[in-house]
Amino acid sequence: MYVYDEYDQKIVEDRVKQFRDQTRRYLAGELSGEEFRPLRLQNGLYIQRFAPMLRVAVPYGLLSSRQVRMLAKIARDYDKGYAHISTRQNVQFNWPELEDIPDILAELATVQMHAIQTSGNCIRNTTTDQFAGVAKDELVDPRPWCEIIRQWSTFHPEFSHLPRKFKIAVNGSTSDRAAIEVHDIGLEAVKNAEGELGFRVSVGGGLGRTPVIGSFINEFLPWKHLLSYLDAILRVYNRYGRRDNKYKARIKILVKALTPEVFAERVNAEWEHLKDGPTTLTEAELQRVASCFVDPAYQALEDQDAALAQLDAEHPGFARWRSRNVFPHKKPGYCAVTLSLKPTGVAPGDVTDKQFDAIADLADRYSFGEVRNSHNQNIILADVEQRQLFTLWGELREHGFATPNVGLLTDIICCPGGDFCSLANAKSIPIAEAIQRRFDDLDYLFDLGNIDLNISGCMNACGHHHVGHIGILGVDKKGQEFYQVSLGGSSGRDASLAQILGPSFAQDDMADVIDKLINVYVEKRGEDESFLDTFRRVGIDPFKERVYATNH
Repeated sequence: MYVYDEYDQKIVEDRVKQFRDQTRRYLAGELSGEEFRPLRLQNGLYIQRFAPMLRVAVPYGLLSSRQVRMLAKIARDYDKGYAHISTRQNVQFNWPELEDIPDILAELATVQMHAIQTSGNCIRNTTTDQFAGVAKDELVDPRPWCEIIRQWSTFHPEFSHLPRKFKIAVNGSTSDRAAIEVHDIGLEAVKNAEGELGFRVSVGGGLGRTPVIGSFINEFLPWKHLLSYLDAILRVYNRYGRRDNKYKARIKILVKALTPEVFAERVNAEWEHLKDGPTTLTEAELQRVASCFVDPAYQALEDQDAALAQLDAEHPGFARWRSRNVFPHKKPGYCAVTLSLKPTGVAPGDVTDKQFDAIADLADRYSFGEVRNSHNQNIILADVEQRQLFTLWGELREHGFATPNVGLLTDIICCPGGDFCSLANAKSIPIAEAIQRRFDDLDYLFDLGNIDLNISGCMNACGHHHVGHIGILGVDKKGQEFYQVSLGGSSGRDASLAQILGPSFAQDDMADVIDKLINVYVEKRGEDESFLDTFRRVGIDPFKERVYATNH
């Protein structure tokens, strides 16, 4: 993984000193709340419903075991003993004291971590596939490109005060596990007829109040021009993006208003001034960054198919877990393992300090000391030997990480909601738990197959409800918490926005509503047909008729 040089470390340490003085001045009354607000946002600090929330950057979801242990220490020493994995692959602490934030940032800096650009109207954390570098279907490892973008975008003076926050995702595989089409900029690695590497560029995607699937404006951008082209996109957005209305300030609104074709023309016109300039990437620069992402010291192993099949036969629980939580690896004899953070009764994505310590130990013993966060709010050990799977499974069970539900209905993406967030209209976590308790039969869940259920507590869509096969949105009705349901969303290569089912439901009805929707799927599905495929074939009406027949 990328290791800071002296320059990186000094930047982060200087930022800590700067914010320590800013915090001191605010607490002493020398800075007003309005003056302090942009300063704290530049350091990842929000004021939530009950306490500050600190969002820690995890570039492209990659952590070392040393960094994970620091997260455990901060959760233990400065918070209530846990943290939350966000849908942007970052880590959030929900209960720190304001006066402790500079100390937390100082401790993070000792392990090459920070909270820079995790909030505010700037380029946020660049995300990618949680299986980057190990996936069998990978054309190119996207992590070096994410790191190049991170270095280019951090403290970029032109893009520190954009009209609105800005998110970039990079995909290097045949499958899109990075959800590039619902990002402000989505980059897909491709090769042209000559075998040269480039990027297919999407702009104007995003969720929130106005969900939009992005538009591809460049089918092949040579890799050396990546940064100059990104510069051109951001300059056009900075120039023409609205600043008078924050609800219309995202780049998706600008692209839609201009049309993708006109937006592309303006980008190309701007690019003419930047192309082949100082930001042109060289082979030497690419190799400098790529050298941080070389393969670990893999052993020459053979696939353990026969041995694992035997263990499956002897241990049905292991077989179940392996079928859902273990992902194929590019190297024979290895696999990637997802640690589920979605056991029933736990807020999806939450990790305790003891669990963080356990994850660090597991990473050291089983996966070359590295850990991944996924935008699905789970943890991944990306380089596990197949012959160690059974032993690892036993340890994961002890620590609460072995729930065999990855990709199933109870592997719910869920924002913190009204339990924490001051923006939320409704609670999210109790809805997730009610659904998990209703669908507690693993045999039934396995029979249902892949179903993405996403929950957001407000229109900001931090739970990505717009692209869930089933999406749930918390809404306010005269001071009461209600929930709007939508169907048919997808964040993959077949990206689509969900359709709203109809009028919203009370909290106590939600488990029953999901039950009815699932029953319609079971009755209507064809052989080996997924929930999403069935919905796309039969449409929304059968689901609507079933749910509202008895509720209204």
